[in-house]
Amino acid sequence: RTIYLGNVPKEATPADVLNHVKTGTVESFKILPEKNCAFLTFVEPASAQSFYQEHLQRKLSVNTTDLRVGWGKPSSIPTALQAALNLGATRNVYVGNLDSSVTEESLEQDLSKYGQIEHIKLLRDKNIAFVHFTTIACAVKCVNALPSEPQWANRRVNYGKDRCAYANAKAMGAANNSATDAQSSQYAAFGFQNPFQGAFGFDPYTASSMNSSMMSQAYCSPMGSNVTLRTLYVGSILPEVTCEDLCNAIRGGVLYQIRYLQEKHIAFVTFVDAAAAIAVYNHANTTGLVVKGRRVKVGWGKPNSIPSAVVMAVQGGASRNVYVGGIEESVTEEKLREDFSEFGEIELINTLKEKSCAFVNFTSITSAMKALGNIKQNPTYNNYKINYGKDRCGNPPK
Repeated sequence: RTIYLGNVPKEATPADVLNHVKTGTVESFKILPEKNCAFLTFVEPASAQSFYQEHLQRKLSVNTTDLRVGWGKPSSIPTALQAALNLGATRNVYVGNLDSSVTEESLEQDLSKYGQIEHIKLLRDKNIAFVHFTTIACAVKCVNALPSEPQWANRRVNYGKDRCAYANAKAMGAANNSATDAQSSQYAAFGFQNPFQGAFGFDPYTASSMNSSMMSQAYCSPMGSNVTLRTLYVGSILPEVTCEDLCNAIRGGVLYQIRYLQEKHIAFVTFVDAAAAIAVYNHANTTGLVVKGRRVKVGWGKPNSIPSAVVMAVQGGASRNVYVGGIEESVTEEKLREDFSEFGEIELINTLKEKSCAFVNFTSITSAMKALGNIKQNPTYNNYKINYGKDRCGNPPK
């Protein structure tokens, strides 16, 4: 989630750098002037990946100086901060019902005690302002403490949308338009959606008008969606490659689903964890992903979300692999395929006769969930142990 920025000018301010960030919500930003570097941490790994990819293709220039862009150390979001994020926290604090005496200077003086401020925008005609801190943690302190101060008792205090996320929808739209017809039709088949529709309706940076009740609703909207980049596009696949071959080559993350269009020599691989998708993408574009002796092309699919029922099931141990234990010798791979195929497409079946068990690997977790919930209706499986197995794609890269 963290981007390392090198060759940062000593005179550069956080705003000088963050004015160039448009790929997603920022958790924190810190400049180390003595080392001429900075660290930019996003909330979502996909936002960091988008920023990194953007500046692989074009230079990031701040105050006429080209910055170096690399990766910082991996990190997780603290539990307390994640709880605040679930309630809509950002590093942007919205304040309303301001009187004419309030200026950007007075706001900075009053609010800087909660942490470093990188940007303030005062909309005098609406009597509101947006104060961006350099970290979400500072904004949380401000929102929690400010209403208890006497001079703020009759003013509105809430979270606004991070200005670094405003261009995200436009950028994603442009990227989507450049996809091939084959990819576009595949995305439609997946039912992908635009994660930026229906978010905050009021944009203080384009002076969109909105009445006070609508504005209040916009800034109180929760941010609990799991829509993100988690799907990889795999191309240049040899005609004889099977779905099993693809899954044998993919390592580094548990799959939500894989869809292989053999006649088009492409596949779409969706991971449960967006961070795993990024790791596999980076590995494929550095070390390479080889399937049946050919290095395949790996790019990004559209952002998508995983159904909440699947997320809950995964937290309980669900995978696309179904374990069948205590089977008799008469239960063959053909029998298992015949009985389980009604629940969805099967990628691989392994039978271990010496251990009296088998593993039925579906192409999606959804199909495995159906199988686990319904296979006992077949009398053959009444006395067998049915559970989830481990997805081999989650093993470390080879």
